[in-house]
Amino acid sequence: MKLYTFDPAPNPLRLQLFLDYKGIQIETEQVNLMKREQMSETYTAINPLGTVPALVTDEGVVLTDVVGIVRYLEELHPEKPLLGTTALDKGIVASWSQRLFLTLLLPVADVFRNTNPAFKGRAQPGPLDVEQMPALAERANPRIEYTLNELDAHLAESPWLCGDTLTFPDLELHAMIGFMGWIERSLPDNCAHLKAWHERLQAAIS
Repeated sequence: MKLYTFDPAPNPLRLQLFLDYKGIQIETEQVNLMKREQMSETYTAINPLGTVPALVTDEGVVLTDVVGIVRYLEELHPEKPLLGTTALDKGIVASWSQRLFLTLLLPVADVFRNTNPAFKGRAQPGPLDVEQMPALAERANPRIEYTLNELDAHLAESPWLCGDTLTFPDLELHAMIGFMGWIERSLPDNCAHLKAWHERLQAAIS
């Protein structure tokens, strides 16, 4: 088994937090996105999408989606479960992962990739070159603000996103908050419950 990744990037960080929490060790190779190594012939021969992370399983299958990778690894390493243990819990965890991806990670990515000069002509990940659209960044900013306030309200009633137990969406949200720093945003001062949750999480994973 081998993992291709780039530690600083948000999607690899989502996966790395999962691996660290569960204590899973995998042979790893860094693919430097800043040098566009993800689009090299060597890497696209492994993952034609040109994205990270990518996990080559012992069966020789390449998994290229964080959610798919963590579900596969959770089955192999069920200790310290992060994806739920009952049918209902698993559904709740999957729903939160999708919600965070759509309402926070993607809007932050829209701001980052549509305003950063380094992404001129390649505003989307992968092999297709796409021009930047500043209007997408303008639309994304209020979406981010709304999502953070919704999360704060939810965490006023629950210690973790999915109830009384730390799960994968908590780790994902931590990665996304770090990604917000790439667009010079931090947790708003009025989100006291979200800030308290973040302190709990950092203590739990330290």
